[in-house]
Amino acid sequence: MPRLFRRRRFSPFRLFARLLLAVAGAWSAGFLIYLAAVFMAAPPNPLPLADGIVVLTGGDDRIREALKLLAAHEAPLLLISGAGKGTYLGDFTQDDSSAATRYASAITVGHMATTTHANGTETANWARAHHMHSLIVVTADYHMPRALVEIGRALPGVRLIPDPVRPPAMRDHLAWPTLRMLAGEYSKYLVVRAGLGSLFSTGSSGDY
Repeated sequence: MPRLFRRRRFSPFRLFARLLLAVAGAWSAGFLIYLAAVFMAAPPNPLPLADGIVVLTGGDDRIREALKLLAAHEAPLLLISGAGKGTYLGDFTQDDSSAATRYASAITVGHMATTTHANGTETANWARAHHMHSLIVVTADYHMPRALVEIGRALPGVRLIPDPVRPPAMRDHLAWPTLRMLAGEYSKYLVVRAGLGSLFSTGSSGDY
C-alpha cells in the first residue's frame, strides 16, 4: 500500500529561511510600534519640577529647550552631556546667549560622553554629585527610548521625566534618509534593551 504522506527531508536552508522571516516579521512589527510611540511622545503637562535637567547633544533645538526649562525654573541645574572636548557653553548657545550668560553658573558642560551609553554614565556621575532624585531628560523624540534605558540603568532609583524634542527632519514628512535613520535607531534600542549598550563604546557626538 503506497504511503499517502511522505516525510519531508530536513533542510537546514529551509529552517534558516523560516527563522529569518520570523525575525524580520518581529523586527518590523516592533519598528511600527516604536514609530507610533515616537510620534505620540509628549512631555507631561504640566511638566513636574525636578532636581536637574540633562540634555543630550545632537541638535540645536535640544539645547534651546533645556535652556527654556532652566529659565522657567523647572529645575535648578542643567547638564549638557556629550559636548566633546574643546567645546564650551558659548558654542551651543549662539541664539540664546542672554539666557546662557544669565544661568551660566547653573550649567555644567560634560566633555566625556561620545555615545548614548557614555551619556548615561556622565549623567549618573553628575546627578549623584548633586544628590538628585528626579531628572528631566531632553533629547530628540526618536532617541528618547534608548536614552531613558541607558540613563535609567546608570542611575537606578532616580525618577526620569522625558521631554522629547522633534527634529526638523521629522516635522513634515518622512523622507527615505530619515526613515533609514529611524530604523537604525530602533535597532540600537533593541541592542540596548538586551543589555549590550556597551557595544556602542566609541563614536562621535550625537545619538551614537
